[in-house]
Parts: sequence; structure tokens; C-alpha cells
Amino acid sequence: MPVLMVATYNEDGSVNVMNAAWGTMQERGNVALNLTETHKTVINIKARKAFTVSIADAAHVVEADYFGVVSGNKEPKKFEKSGMTATKSDLIDAPIINEFPICMECEFIEYQDNEYGCGVKCTMPGAQSMLLPASFIISLLLFYIQILHTDHAGKLFHHL
Repeated sequence: MPVLMVATYNEDGSVNVMNAAWGTMQERGNVALNLTETHKTVINIKARKAFTVSIADAAHVVEADYFGVVSGNKEPKKFEKSGMTATKSDLIDAPIINEFPICMECEFIEYQDNEYGCGVKCTMPGAQSMLLPASFIISLLLFYIQILHTDHAGKLFHHL
């Protein structure tokens, strides 16, 4: 399963990225990520009201792992040390990681913490006006992800 890379800006404007395993589309244009409030990224999401979700590919497995192992609470130059680059989104107040092939730009709706779990809920600007059904788009993305995570012999990479 590919890993989700959640990117925000820190209070000083630097880029922060975390690796998240649990996320889903709730309805057309809405995304939910299971993240605890102790993550630096969640603190940033609440402050900036925006974030991006990218899909890491096999070419960047080392960087994706690094973003999952190193805490932004403990390492303020986490993104800088990764060697990756980012561009500011034109739609929201969040960075787009240039090296990752797929990116969803998200506006924060709310943080939920109840008997069903905890996490961030967002909407994607412009997603409500998509001409294609969300299920088709998700299927297309999953097919693309499978291609990205397939080696030359046709076997899926299972280490992501």
C-alpha cells in the first residue's frame, strides 16, 4: 500500500512533512486522515487551515521513510535535511512536494476525536465541480499508484 505524505508550513514558514498510513475519501471532495493532535503536522494544519496530501512513489521510499521516522517536533529542519523541494500551492496555504507524482490540495474543515477515532477532515477546492465521478478518479489514481510501485518484472513493491 502506498504511503500518504502530509505537508504543511511551520509557524516560521518552513516546510513540514509527515508520513501517514491511514486516510480515506469520505465523499466527493472530502478526505479524512487518522492523525493524533501531538503531531507537529496537525498543529500546523489547525494553525494554517490547509495541507497537501501526496503519494510517495518507489523512487522516494528513503525520503518517505525519513518523514515517518523523524519528528517535526524534535527536528525543525526535517524537510530541509531530506533534500526534497517544495512549491507553494496557488490554491491553499500549503506546500506541494515537487518530487512526489500525485498531490491533493486540502482545506481544513475540522479535527475529530471521538469513539470512532481521531483525525483531520478536509475538503479539496474545486473537487465538487469535477466532471468525473470521484470513484472513477480514485480508481484511476490507484491504477497509477500500482504502476509507480511495480518493478520491471511486473511485481508490486511491498516495502512501501
